[in-house]
Amino acid sequence: MTRVLVTGGSGRAGRALLERLADEGYEARATSRSARPSTDGVRWFAADLATGRGLEEAVAGVDAVVHLATAPYRGRYSRRVELDGTAALLAAARAAGVGHLVYVSIVGADRVPWGYFRLKTRAERLVRDGGVPWTVLRATQFHEFVELALRGMARLGAVVADPGITVQTVDVRDVARRLTDLIEDGPRQEIVELGGPEVLTMAEAAGTWLRARGLRRPVLRLRVPGGLGRACRAGGLVTTAEPAGEITWARYLRGE
Repeated sequence: MTRVLVTGGSGRAGRALLERLADEGYEARATSRSARPSTDGVRWFAADLATGRGLEEAVAGVDAVVHLATAPYRGRYSRRVELDGTAALLAAARAAGVGHLVYVSIVGADRVPWGYFRLKTRAERLVRDGGVPWTVLRATQFHEFVELALRGMARLGAVVADPGITVQTVDVRDVARRLTDLIEDGPRQEIVELGGPEVLTMAEAAGTWLRARGLRRPVLRLRVPGGLGRACRAGGLVTTAEPAGEITWARYLRGE
């Protein structure tokens, strides 16, 4: 039986992946910063990527690691998790003889000039050069993340959408399915991408969300300035990679 460790197992994608692994018959381990009881066939390990504490024990005897743990937009702590933590995980996996490490990044990380995206590309390079057979999966924005952003804007009384920017949101269940396929395939030593099943303008995504949530807010069509806006309007947040996800934005909003 293949033994898989998932870092960041308590997050949205982590929970979806652990459920998928259990359904597919894998022996699953997961890490979180604090100890938690092992349940539903998942053995939990307390491990802190920012300090490296607990990583050696967590990776011992595993066949593959899926590195999902992240800390976006938290300043220096984000750097510690993405760079120092990834380096520490690679060192522990290398010492343990792990046969495959899958790192989850973001579609557009190499094209969109955004600080957190730059951290992801630097972490990708660590994985590539880390001495552990590897695959990088770049996924488009999760449905949940986009909804969180829209909810934050709606609280201020309006939703802002650049009319030239397109998005291709993906469901974490589709991400979990693709990750399970990549584990089964073994290390590719390359970057692969996954997007959702449809490309929408920001305004279309916002309008669908407002209707689904029964909210009445104006959608302000404003251009995102500078290089960030240019990169996103040039398609930096979408991908033509196949296979794509199956669960649409509207289906997610219906709770299906």
